[in-house]
Amino acid sequence: MTYAAEFKQTLQKVPQFSELSEHTQQAIAASATQRHFGSGQVIYLEGEPAESIYVLEAGWIKATRMTLEGREQALMFLRPVDIFGDIAVFTGTPYPGTVVALEPVRVWVIPAKTILKLIPQHPDLAMSIIRHLGERVLHYVNLVEDLSLRSVEARLAHTLLQNVELHDGQLMVPRREWTTFDEMAVRLGTVRDVLSRALKTLEAENFLRVEKQYILLLDPKGLAERARR
Repeated sequence: MTYAAEFKQTLQKVPQFSELSEHTQQAIAASATQRHFGSGQVIYLEGEPAESIYVLEAGWIKATRMTLEGREQALMFLRPVDIFGDIAVFTGTPYPGTVVALEPVRVWVIPAKTILKLIPQHPDLAMSIIRHLGERVLHYVNLVEDLSLRSVEARLAHTLLQNVELHDGQLMVPRREWTTFDEMAVRLGTVRDVLSRALKTLEAENFLRVEKQYILLLDPKGLAERARR
């Protein structure tokens, strides 16, 4: 399989881009290149010129900003298949956050100049980008709401429900190698000690059980109610 054909298969898995015409997909694929990043490797730094858009094909990444006190604030955690780096490209600004691979990652890289040139030529691409940027705006609106109006327990419950999987008839959230308490705290916009207390509280109230390899959800309905507080 050629690089272009492989990339087109990946692009079709991105919800906002799956309905692009064959002609448009081919035009994007012609300039895409594949790159691999190891766990902990930086993909790009906050403040760097936005020269590329990325399509995440395999692995998890995180985008964060660093506060003046040296604390990480999570912007988003992404898993396949999704697009990142696009906001800076379309606004003509540097990347607003640092993106790091949380595990071995495979991405497709599209030059910013290429995508900006293609947009006026392909209206379906323009509409797909508008939808994607709209979803990003909603993500950040929800992030602001979470950090300013919800407790850590509520944010934790909401995040667990978003990432739940069904295994052998049980609802659980797998704990990957990088899912440490410190990393979970960054994701929730808090610190390790506060997260630990929130987990213990929810466990004591029989909403969940923390295991080494996963977090088992014992009362999803109760968690959903807690997530709204």
